[in-house]
Amino acid sequence: MQTRHLAIECPMPPKSAAATALILAILPAALLSGCSTGSPRIDMAAAERGPTRNGLPMRTVFQGEDKFQQLSRLAVRENWAALPLGDRTMRVARELEGIPYGNFTLEISNQGEAPSVNFNALDCWTFYEIALGFARMVHSRPHPWSPHDLLDMIELERYRGGVCDGTYLSRMHFLEEVFHDNARRRLGHNPTRSLPGAERLNRQIRDMSSGWRQYPHLRANPELVPAIAAMEKRVSRLPVYHIPKQRVAAIEHRIQNGDIIAITSNWHGSYTSHVGLALKQPDGSVRFMHATSEQSKGRRVITDRRISEYLTERSHRAGIILFRPLELR
Repeated sequence: MQTRHLAIECPMPPKSAAATALILAILPAALLSGCSTGSPRIDMAAAERGPTRNGLPMRTVFQGEDKFQQLSRLAVRENWAALPLGDRTMRVARELEGIPYGNFTLEISNQGEAPSVNFNALDCWTFYEIALGFARMVHSRPHPWSPHDLLDMIELERYRGGVCDGTYLSRMHFLEEVFHDNARRRLGHNPTRSLPGAERLNRQIRDMSSGWRQYPHLRANPELVPAIAAMEKRVSRLPVYHIPKQRVAAIEHRIQNGDIIAITSNWHGSYTSHVGLALKQPDGSVRFMHATSEQSKGRRVITDRRISEYLTERSHRAGIILFRPLELR
């Protein structure tokens, strides 16, 4: 469930008229921020080779277009757009079941930051956001859909204020901030605090700044570590509530199909360690659907046990945070 960063450089003039047309779509943010620390690097060679997103080649930011087209055909044939958002999200999620787990799927380039999709390999974060993003896309965008339509949905949810400015720091690296930011923009709400047995967590987040060498972008750009540490301090001050695992069974019936379930950790340097989706069962129980890195579970997207049972498998699993996405307005 990790993240990544970008190289900083002033944009250079394009070498051809074709490249000029492509660059015009991505240059304004760089011009506004100037040639200073934090400005995105524009890849001129990539622009001349073909379509880009935030200066990165589409073949880098979007992988698995065959799967995307397959899902699009299925969505039209079965009229997924008519389903409620939670049911629609889980319909997409079931079609992602079996996709292999991939480490650092957000770490797509050391040269820039862009919303990205990879249907060939998923981690826990990209599994839930692709399922949700595709579900929103089929309801809010006219068919036929393009990869850019899905990337727009990912950008809306993954980046602070819904905008990727081409820099690593515009991405929200912590689920707690994603939930807070998305709720502020009315993209969803967090019902956790209102549930019986909820408790507030107080943590001093430091997992990225202390373990920055694990992140390819931060290894390539260590000057960003202080800004990451400042981000961690802001996230540490957010009001974060969870349901302790011994109380989850009692509130399981209150969880809805398609809710995002974040697994809280006992480590005091982090709030959460994993994330997935709620798959509601006819008897009211909830199974946990997620991309797992566990070898014993196949390192793939799976439908796991009841969430209350899943939590008891490991002592470090402290409880859950719920976030309920809303339809786009």
